[in-house]
Amino acid sequence: MIAFFDHLSIHKYLQVLGRLLLSIIIFYGLPAHAVGEELESIAAVSNVDSNTSISAEEEPATAPKPESNVLESIEDGGSALPTAPTPIEAPPVISGESTNNAQIETTPTPQKDNDIRQRISGIFSEIDGLQTVNVSVTQGVVTLTGETPNEKKAQQAINLTNRLTDVVTVEDKINRTLDVQDNVSTVYQGLKTQGTNLVKALPLLLVGIVIFGIVAWFGSWLSKRQGIWQRLTPNPFVAELLSQTIKVIFIVFGLILALSLIGAETILGTLLGGAGVIGIAVGFAVKDSIENYIASLMLSIRQPFRARDQVKINEHEGIVVRLTSRATILMTLDGNQLRIPNAEVFKGIILNYTKNPERRFTFELGVDANDDPLAAIKVGLDAISTLSFVLDKPKAIAVITHVGDSNIVLEFQVWVDQSETDFAKARSIAIRETKHALENQGFSLPEPIYRIRFNNKLEKAFEHMQNGKGIDSSELTVTSMTSVPENEQSSENPADDKDKKQAKARAKQILNGDNADDVFDARPDEKLMEKVEQEIAESSNETDLLDKNSPQE
Repeated sequence: MIAFFDHLSIHKYLQVLGRLLLSIIIFYGLPAHAVGEELESIAAVSNVDSNTSISAEEEPATAPKPESNVLESIEDGGSALPTAPTPIEAPPVISGESTNNAQIETTPTPQKDNDIRQRISGIFSEIDGLQTVNVSVTQGVVTLTGETPNEKKAQQAINLTNRLTDVVTVEDKINRTLDVQDNVSTVYQGLKTQGTNLVKALPLLLVGIVIFGIVAWFGSWLSKRQGIWQRLTPNPFVAELLSQTIKVIFIVFGLILALSLIGAETILGTLLGGAGVIGIAVGFAVKDSIENYIASLMLSIRQPFRARDQVKINEHEGIVVRLTSRATILMTLDGNQLRIPNAEVFKGIILNYTKNPERRFTFELGVDANDDPLAAIKVGLDAISTLSFVLDKPKAIAVITHVGDSNIVLEFQVWVDQSETDFAKARSIAIRETKHALENQGFSLPEPIYRIRFNNKLEKAFEHMQNGKGIDSSELTVTSMTSVPENEQSSENPADDKDKKQAKARAKQILNGDNADDVFDARPDEKLMEKVEQEIAESSNETDLLDKNSPQE
């Protein structure tokens, strides 16, 4: 028995020694890099069962367990030789571009090609219009043949094929038949489906329409409460603009609610986008109207004039009738209606005569150079002060402007209240009264008329001509020629004084006749103001933006 155990121990020791020898030979017999790779592979797949095997196509070589594992096996009394090859990591892949941006394997299998073909064919069999598309797969390259009714269906087949991860690329060999029956039937089925869905959604659509109508009606009702908006702002145009803005806000809010209820919020974005594009196009087309509208808003806020004000806008003068959202309406002094675009009014020069009722007019008269101009000024101002329409404050004055060839020019400056006085009539009457006052006091108003004097020899030559005698050319020489104002000879010409007296007597007789007082009446023309009041009182669809309650600049 003891011999048996001794023999068993020796056999065991020899077995261990043989395994050690085999391990050393294998370890030192393999190249260094192969050993390193095998060690890494063993560490990576340490959890894999020792009975797992890898085909030769996938792994060309295996490595035995490291020396430590061999020693552990020897100590456990097991076999020292490896029982199975150890698996290594998966083979590397080549990264490349494909139709669906997937990685291309280096070792495709026919089984994968078959799986791809079956998967795509199964998908196409469930989609209308793709049942006749044939699929063939080779090395991951999918070739589509067959027929589709139109381009849309062909693109659908290609897009679905590209979504598979193992597809390398897709070759499109599909024939687009463009068959009328197939396309019409497809459209018909689509319309039929949409019609069915519309019928199903009709109750919900009606509820959305009702909600939109209620919200829009409330916004319209609220916008018509003019009292609310006029209390918020005293300007009528701003109040109207605010009310219309509230109305639009409620309409848009109702539309959002209705579309949200039926699940069509995307339509609102489309509508708003289309409205924005259309708004830009319309804005360029009606930029003048928009400019007028903005000018109307600014004029209604600034209120540069009121109704019945006499204004001059650029070269246009008249009495203001109304200010609308598009134009300023004037009644000209000729009695005609004048419409000026608000854009021109806003950018133009506005002269408001009624803003300050006190207005000054001027006129010039010339007196003889031999007369005292200050005495003439006093006579003229005394005559002007007797007129009822002339204001005491500011007081009328007169100044010497310049000395002419035969006279001294005086300028009279007179103030009137134009709200109660016709400016043109007042100036006309003042000129007439001042002229007569100066003439009555002996001041002459000379004209630039001249008389030529000839010497005695020339006068005798003209007498010889009248007598029919010849004229010696030496006698025609003018020795002196002077010109003097005619007023220096006025005293020597009694005919002029006689004409003046007759003219004064004639004027006195005429002015003492019937209806002569109208000539001296400087009040404004009542007929023109009646036309203005009639224009203001006329009803118009356009809102008058002139408001006495609005602050004026």
